[in-house]
Amino acid sequence: MEAVAVIVALMFAVFVALGVIAVVRSVRAVKRGVDRTVTQARRTVEDTRLKAKQYVQPGAPGEVAELRLSLRTSMRATQEALRAAAPDDPSLSEALALFKRLSTHGQEIDADLKRLEAEPDKARVAGSLPELRERVERVTHSADSLRWAAQDRARQFADDDLALLSEQIRMEAGALRHWTTEEEPQAAPTGAGAGARTPGAGSTGGGAESSEAATTAGTEPERPAITARDAWRQPGYSWQKTRRPESTT
Repeated sequence: MEAVAVIVALMFAVFVALGVIAVVRSVRAVKRGVDRTVTQARRTVEDTRLKAKQYVQPGAPGEVAELRLSLRTSMRATQEALRAAAPDDPSLSEALALFKRLSTHGQEIDADLKRLEAEPDKARVAGSLPELRERVERVTHSADSLRWAAQDRARQFADDDLALLSEQIRMEAGALRHWTTEEEPQAAPTGAGAGARTPGAGSTGGGAESSEAATTAGTEPERPAITARDAWRQPGYSWQKTRRPESTT
């Protein structure tokens, strides 16, 4: 009885532990989903604000908003492209590592632009814009290069796979239509071989022996030469009289 009670207690403890683990994982998954949704909502609101500011406020403030929007759009597009292609292409691990280093510089530039956006001194903003614009162009160019290279690589893989698949389908289609393969017709016998199949009417014993010898050798018998009809061997008909030899009395 004590052993049964211990086993039941252990099973209960295991079930409770599994239930706790499942609950914790569910809570973490929900938390990650909420954080992802909040982050995406904040990003959308920030992008919308920058777009509005880009068109509403002319001059330096509008240019700052345009630079921030360009930087954020390029970095986000490259990040999504690399993350989407990395699971299928392990060779992009180095590109991801380079992008993380590039993201650090992008975040620093975005922070500088954000501080410059709140700067009340218009002259200072105008003086800092050329340097920040150059840095933004360098970062966005590098990000675009990584994204385009990853996209070209994925497109090339897709083209190669499609070409291989098309060739395999062509071969399989030909194998499925195996009944359409016709054998080459055998050459019809001509010349002496064709005439050998029709025995001559005036064949002699020597001709028969030569025919048998030719058949034994694996060749078609030759047709004997055409000679004059033998009156004694000429086949007769019912309305013809049989010619008697002279010696007959």
